[in-house]
Amino acid sequence: MSDTLRSDVIILGAGLVGCALAVALARGGVTSTLVDPAPAQAIRDTHADGRASAVSSSSWRMMEAIGVTDHFARYANPIDRIEVGEQGARGLLAFQPDLANDGPLGQMVENRYLRIGLREAAEAADGVTVLMASRAADVERDAAGVRVVLEDGRTLRAALLVGAEGRRSPTRDAAGITVARWDYHHVAIVGMLDHTVDHRNVAHELFYTAGPFALLPMQGGHRSALVWTVSDTDAPAMLSLSPRAFVAEAQKRMGGMLGELTLAAPLASYPLGFHHTTRITAERLALVGDAGHGIHPIAGQGLNLGFRDAAALAEVLIDGARLGLDPGDAQLLARYERWRGLDTFLVAAATDSLTRLFGLPGRPASRIRRFGIGLVERIPPLKDFFMAEARGESGAMPKLLTGQPI
Repeated sequence: MSDTLRSDVIILGAGLVGCALAVALARGGVTSTLVDPAPAQAIRDTHADGRASAVSSSSWRMMEAIGVTDHFARYANPIDRIEVGEQGARGLLAFQPDLANDGPLGQMVENRYLRIGLREAAEAADGVTVLMASRAADVERDAAGVRVVLEDGRTLRAALLVGAEGRRSPTRDAAGITVARWDYHHVAIVGMLDHTVDHRNVAHELFYTAGPFALLPMQGGHRSALVWTVSDTDAPAMLSLSPRAFVAEAQKRMGGMLGELTLAAPLASYPLGFHHTTRITAERLALVGDAGHGIHPIAGQGLNLGFRDAAALAEVLIDGARLGLDPGDAQLLARYERWRGLDTFLVAAATDSLTRLFGLPGRPASRIRRFGIGLVERIPPLKDFFMAEARGESGAMPKLLTGQPI
């Protein structure tokens, strides 16, 4: 007879969002089982792979509130200012917060440190069971609860199932949830560049018709993360360049603003597409992160949308537990659906619109873009709105995103 493990919630997918959700739930007394097919040694791989994430200020406050920043804060670098421009015109728009009162716009952290830190926090949390190198072979959801049978024969039981497996979520697909999706025919090339001029904690985003070229300040002052969007037809040639030739191409885009460049980590790439589900809940099921929505990295909000999902779902479930409600209660799932469904759709629609707007070629389109950017720069309330969006501070915010415990 197989072993049966019981918890309040089963989370399929132990990536950044899944782990953050598990830790947040544990802080409120809700138990969870994290299931992930990746082997433990892969999660703890400290090899630099060139990938980094911009954690917005609200997401960072969540990390502080659930007590995980000690695992990776020493590797973080603040984003004190964002400068926006387009081909042939740098510095059209700058977002500069009141650092003394409001703090930075966010923090840049290499993905390896976020991944290791959040996994360690989940493993150390009371009420979280982490099952690595495990995969669900059979999933049942009904009015009585959730039953998951793993490939090794163990059985998990809970009141709620959370799909956190990313863009190709099998849990979402098995639930029959409809997904709107399309391909941008873009490829994001990511890596790290060392440079001779100090970045001064400034992030740069330059828009080209082929896609945005972003430089994000990493620790030490002389290293920046690169996210360079190119057409999928040009990507193979770009990725086949020698390090010296690739750096020379990057130097042309940057105009020498950070001095001499060297490649500091291997390049990686991934195709860019859009997807958004028609709903993020079903019977005893909730989706978080890329399982429910995937957007263009033009505004750097993809991971932060996932953290906002985790903060909202944790608050809904913890509030429900205090009222004695089953975590899979339809009322709780409806509240989560209302809270996150509209916000994720609006952000996804906005990033899609920006991607299409900045991809229009020609002088008329460029003049329209520069006029619009100029309006944002000259109208303080409009500028404040966009800065709040960058911080992840718009709409009805979950308590964790404000730094409050649930």
